[in-house]
Amino acid sequence: MLMKGKKGVVLGVANAKSIAYGIAKSCVEQGAKVAFTYLNEALEKRVRPLAKELGSEDYVYPCDVANPGEIKALFESLKKDFGELDFIVHSIAFAPKESLSGRFYDISKGAFDIAMGISVYSLIEITRELKPLLSKNSSILTLTYYGGVKYIPNYNLMGIAKSALEMTTKYLAEDLGKDGIRVNAISSGPIKTLASAGIGDFRFMLKWNAAHAPLKQNVSIEDVGNSGMYLLSDLSKAVTGEIHYVDNGFNIMGMPSVKTIDNKTKISWNGEE
Repeated sequence: MLMKGKKGVVLGVANAKSIAYGIAKSCVEQGAKVAFTYLNEALEKRVRPLAKELGSEDYVYPCDVANPGEIKALFESLKKDFGELDFIVHSIAFAPKESLSGRFYDISKGAFDIAMGISVYSLIEITRELKPLLSKNSSILTLTYYGGVKYIPNYNLMGIAKSALEMTTKYLAEDLGKDGIRVNAISSGPIKTLASAGIGDFRFMLKWNAAHAPLKQNVSIEDVGNSGMYLLSDLSKAVTGEIHYVDNGFNIMGMPSVKTIDNKTKISWNGEE
């Protein structure tokens, strides 16, 4: 029971396939008490049954991070119901669909502002507003992706947002370290989620990652959930400012695995050629 007695809030669960749900489930299984937020009425209908399943039916709150008033209301609700927080999970990202494909230089300033505001600044704002509730030795965790480090097709503006999010993680880690608060990010391999549905050729991305990751498979929300739980628990009390990859090693690869047969180089694809 690594999280026994700990209380936290998870922002960004959309459904049972969400990475944030995997993290929340792992924390609850290890003894944590978790609150959830939802963006709108449509998502509330999906989040409440999941919260009930994890024993948190009384701790579900609205929070549109584009609305400062809802963030302040979340603070009041958590203060009333939890009193103190030991962890925050920030799993929030958005970019207009048209900014995820096409020529990169055609991205509008409006789309850029939206993506950076929701995907990056929200972490800063959530941290600032909820900080008075954070206990000593608490932990904040956000979610990023390899597209913030290297070019990924059909990721475009979201790649820029993830890059900014990773540096935000590091700057927050330094700033909050003096208060005993840790800030880390998980960079997960591709997973079929509601968010990934907006990425073109996503099925090919899954096949490519499984074929060329050292462990020759894709990750699951359980894999990421367990790693997230570790970063939120006291096991990682000396870890902060880290971008922790949970991608079966895909990020270490400089090029696809190859082998030579009859003096010809062939690409290995899931054990086939």
